[in-house]
Amino acid sequence: MPDSRFTPEPPFTHGQSPRTAILYCNLGTPDAPTPAAVRRYLSQFLSDHRVVEIPRLLWMLILHGIVLRVRPAQSAAKYASIWTPEGSPLKVWTARQATLLQGWLAGRQQDVLVRHAMTYGADDIGSRLEELKALGVTRVLVLPAYPQYSATTTAGVFDAVYRWAAGTRLIPELRFVNRYHDEPLYIEALVKRVRKHWLENGPSDQLVMSFHGVPQRTLQLGDPYHCECHKTARLLAEGLGLRKDQYKVTFQSRLGRAQWLEPYTEPTLVAMARSGVARVDVICPGFTSDCLETLEEIGMEAREAFLHAGGKEFRYISCLNDQPEWISALCAVAQRHMAGWDTAAATTPPQELAQSRARALELGAKQ
Repeated sequence: MPDSRFTPEPPFTHGQSPRTAILYCNLGTPDAPTPAAVRRYLSQFLSDHRVVEIPRLLWMLILHGIVLRVRPAQSAAKYASIWTPEGSPLKVWTARQATLLQGWLAGRQQDVLVRHAMTYGADDIGSRLEELKALGVTRVLVLPAYPQYSATTTAGVFDAVYRWAAGTRLIPELRFVNRYHDEPLYIEALVKRVRKHWLENGPSDQLVMSFHGVPQRTLQLGDPYHCECHKTARLLAEGLGLRKDQYKVTFQSRLGRAQWLEPYTEPTLVAMARSGVARVDVICPGFTSDCLETLEEIGMEAREAFLHAGGKEFRYISCLNDQPEWISALCAVAQRHMAGWDTAAATTPPQELAQSRARALELGAKQ
């Protein structure tokens, strides 16, 4: 019997009608806030050459000899501080966004399956693609949850899709969304999030826009992430009517001793407090779901640093999460990239569309 490197195809492959799906991809999360679960997750995440671009042999010695011996316990305690009864906030919000997106598309009579997937950890991209093929999907739009393109995140999603495709005999038609950092509806969603916060709490002295950091050398090597973050920040500031002296763009989550994109978020907040800034609002526009980096790193650690340095009031503005304007923005991005694919719901059983709409309405009512 001949050997085959390819996964067997579903029995109904030949002659099936085209069916479209969106694979909505985020980074990933440990299965539990425990050192063992965090160690498994970090081992996969930090082994990716997209995430850490230093000589592999040297990095593997550091990763397994130092990082995975020390960091899991520390990170597990941080995860435990933000864990919910439903699980990791990142996973909860990402799954909810996928469900709402399918519901919104169904409400527009679009027969499109939407599934969430993670680059690392459970709900991995390859398994989700296998699931979609088993459901008869022949066309997939890969939609990362990252508005700004970075090789450390967006390209990691694409790598996972390519690895799966390398072991697949009949590859679905694939399209990829690289970026939507200046999508008008995305910017509008951010503007409305901040304005709602100000309406409820009043304005602060400064608005800090904190994006996830990456090594400085990635900018020098041609990664557009830094520029796209600044464009998002500028458009958000313009939408809010802010002057340049009323907001700051910073970068958080530095790892290791190398120089990363500056200015760094926490030192900037400390300097602001010491210079007499009493009240700050912090928003993380590059994160579309609340997670460890927003809830713990910003909402807890950065808050404590600012207040300890003399600041009087620190207010974190939550991510877009399931905000209707954000789901509308996702819908617009998806529809634009699916142009030319016939996704009309003429062949979809009415009860399936009704169920998708009902689920989206149910989730929306819980906001």
